[in-house]
Amino acid sequence: MTQRPILLQVLVQQRQLMRYGMFRAAYESAAKKVDRELVGTAPSRAQLHRWISGGLKRLPHTDHCRVLQRMFPGWTADQLFGPCPDDLLPVDPARPADGPAVPPSPGMRRAIVPPGRAALDMPHAPGPPLSDVAAVFTTRAEFTCAMPPQAMFDDAEEIRAAGLSLNLLCQQYPDQRLRRLVANGARLECLFLDPDGEAIRAREREEGYTDHFLSTLTKLNIEVLSRVRDHLPADARDRLSLAVYDETIRFGIVLIDGTTCVMQPYLPQARGVDSPTFLLRRDPEGTGLYNTFEQIYRELSERSRPV
Repeated sequence: MTQRPILLQVLVQQRQLMRYGMFRAAYESAAKKVDRELVGTAPSRAQLHRWISGGLKRLPHTDHCRVLQRMFPGWTADQLFGPCPDDLLPVDPARPADGPAVPPSPGMRRAIVPPGRAALDMPHAPGPPLSDVAAVFTTRAEFTCAMPPQAMFDDAEEIRAAGLSLNLLCQQYPDQRLRRLVANGARLECLFLDPDGEAIRAREREEGYTDHFLSTLTKLNIEVLSRVRDHLPADARDRLSLAVYDETIRFGIVLIDGTTCVMQPYLPQARGVDSPTFLLRRDPEGTGLYNTFEQIYRELSERSRPV
């Protein structure tokens, strides 16, 4: 007989925080809101495994419980580490417990919610609640504070990025980590706005630059990744591809492992670091915004030129 999971495990799975880096980033963000002194106290990878496996004989330290209750509002620590209630267990329609499976109505999704709160039953909605949007940040600076690049990239198997200068990868993630990531089997694809093209000159005029700042920065970042590629083992270099495109820039897009998307719109006269940032988690049914931005990336990649 399959052991009933604890509620914390089910909630972590629903929010797609099973990757340690993602859980740690979410934990640190919640810790900062509870008490700044708790920042840096996230559980280790092994500790997290013990938490969600249901093998604890007593609750974690009080401070851990405070942060978890902030991460999952409405649930007490006792509830989080207790058995998941029957009505919140994930349902496998192919293996019904009490009779034939009844497929859900198109567009209906049910979110796990605390007792006493309204569930997100949306039978008339065209897709899942929020259409894959997991979080919204007013600026990229706010986003990287809550989601450090190492938390997103350290365990990634595939990263596809398109934008202007791709500073998130080239300036905020160390070269050594990038090299180790690709050498260990990860695939990295980067599409830059052509530093010698007309589109980047138009963007410089829009942002008020007169010294070719964006062109120079983009060339520098391409050189950074070219150097990383040159220092890779010969059999790994094909896993790091660089390309440029010369089109009006509309979005910065980073796709991670086919499940996570970081998206930024490029606003008039606003630098990328000052633009709103959206974090998307791909819905298994493929009905949300993740697919939209993946398609934008794919079409841009087809029109790009390798460097």
